[in-house]
Order: sequence, then structure tokens, then C-alpha cells
Amino acid sequence: MDVSQHDLEEIRLLEQKLHLPEIRQSPAIVAELLAEGFVEFGSSGTVHDDRDELIARLAAEKSEEAAPPIISRDYGFRPISPDAVLVTYRSTRQAGERGPERHTLRSSIWQRIDGRWQVIFHQGTPTVSQD
Repeated sequence: MDVSQHDLEEIRLLEQKLHLPEIRQSPAIVAELLAEGFVEFGSSGTVHDDRDELIARLAAEKSEEAAPPIISRDYGFRPISPDAVLVTYRSTRQAGERGPERHTLRSSIWQRIDGRWQVIFHQGTPTVSQD
């Protein structure tokens, strides 16, 4: 099975869902999106390699304490197998009370597992604005 344009759009939407506080705070939804063995190299430099711990940490985020929304753009998709796609994009977290605007280069690997797309790896790298 090849990766279709429909698959790529679905992956983009799933990636964007992971930016939403209401999704991040739902352990059931996050568990559906993160594959077993998921690893993240965070933009803070932290490595998250315990999926269950990460799901619990995200669920503990408070809505009133949540950072400003993440705006993502410039998506690129590179199929690396019939069931895996490397996704790259830029994101901006708007300035809020807690600090300046943050720009990040992001990459994720999504894999089709048991017929549905799950993210197996994510990395965020801080950068300067590229407008």
C-alpha cells in the first residue's frame, strides 16, 4: 500500500491535533496517536522516551496555564516506506505572558500501524523567525 495524498493530509491533521491543549490533556486520544516506543527530542533539549510518562505529563497540563497556541506552516512530506512518512514543518508559539514568541523546526515520523497512523518519533529544534 502506497502513501496517498489523502494519507498525507490525514497525517498533517493528526500532527496539528497534538498541538491542541484539549487533545494533549486527553490520555486516551494521545495514546491513540503515540505509537508504543515513541521517542521525542524536545525543543527544550529534553529526551522523552517513556511514552506513558509523557502521556501523564501532558494530561496534567492545566488549560489556564497552557501556553499560547502553536501555529504550524511549511509542511513537507517524504514517504520513507509504503507505511512511514517523515513530516517536517515550522511552528511558532505566539508570545504570551511567559515569554517571547518561539520559532521551532519540527520533524516527525508517522507509521501506519494496524491500519492507522501513529507517530513514532518527533523532534523540535529552536530557530529564529524565517518569515
